[in-house]
Amino acid sequence: MRKPLVFAVALLISLASWAATKISVSQLDSMLADMHSQSKSDEATANKLKEVELTDQLTEAAMNSFVKYQPGPETIVQIRVLALESALLPPPPADLPETPAPDQATQKAIMSRAIDYVTQDFSHLPRFTADKTTARYQNGEDFIRTSTGVARIAHSDLGLDPASIYIRYLGEHSTPVVLQGGVEMRPAKAKAQDPASQNGQISQGGPGPVLGVVLLDAARGQIGWLRWETLGGKQTAVFGFAVNRKQSNYQVNYCCFPKSEDVGSHNGAIHGVSTTFEPFKTTAGYHGEFFIDPETGAVVRLIMQAELKPTDYVQQEDTRIDYAPMDIGGKQYVVPVQSIVLTTVVPSGQSFQKVTMRRTAFDIKYSNYQPAAG
Repeated sequence: MRKPLVFAVALLISLASWAATKISVSQLDSMLADMHSQSKSDEATANKLKEVELTDQLTEAAMNSFVKYQPGPETIVQIRVLALESALLPPPPADLPETPAPDQATQKAIMSRAIDYVTQDFSHLPRFTADKTTARYQNGEDFIRTSTGVARIAHSDLGLDPASIYIRYLGEHSTPVVLQGGVEMRPAKAKAQDPASQNGQISQGGPGPVLGVVLLDAARGQIGWLRWETLGGKQTAVFGFAVNRKQSNYQVNYCCFPKSEDVGSHNGAIHGVSTTFEPFKTTAGYHGEFFIDPETGAVVRLIMQAELKPTDYVQQEDTRIDYAPMDIGGKQYVVPVQSIVLTTVVPSGQSFQKVTMRRTAFDIKYSNYQPAAG
């Protein structure tokens, strides 16, 4: 009966180790300027950035402005990590429009146009093919051994290497995908997730967030005005929403987490340990934001944050999807162009006494849209 208590205490210890200095984007700019003026090395600058956490969003425009500091490759990676980890935050206040909030009637009209757009246009987008490029950033060790010494799985034992507590770039890969109704579909012959693979303990995929379902969930929950924000040079209306677990259709499904059990002894034989791998599945409440073109009702960004327990093996799944108009087959459609997914998992599951956190950031881009054959 002590295991839940030990588990919770270990999580608190692990979380405490992630304490970082919180700074604004403006302060980050000053920090980079100071490091550049002092001719600090690429490694020294990158290490400095590993110790900070942003309080507002590092936008593409702000990142591009850092080129004047001639950042090296290690610094560029850490700047990108900061951009991904701050992707769900509002931009600096100075970047927000000063336009007053619309009245209730106008807010209602904008949401009504969004519902019409999603149900009548977006949900009926034709089948498209696209190239999906996924860049992965992650902390922790790449592999560990189970108690049998044979099974391996992507893991994060932060005690093995001090450098492993920081997120680093692991690489990227591209794959062709099919989208229907603006949603990426599961491959027709999806391979079962191999728990011993380097890509273990990630979402099982399948259709991503369905805008119509999210809108329906949000309508049963709470929706309210947040702010104006400029995206792609155009002012967009941002509404916040919250959905409790009982009203939610948000499924969290990750594979796979090791579970060790004492198989006991037989006829005086030494006790043995059996390690199996099990998925983590739950229905979660969630909250987020709709970014809406006030004139057309088009949703140009969706933010979703799952509300998970601190004792869950999956403790964070935050998603941002950006949509933009693309010319496909001679016609213009608003389709997903980028998705950012931030996750925190407990990779050791029930198999290890030391509980550590593995944080992963996925930066996903969709390109080369084409009408699907047939």
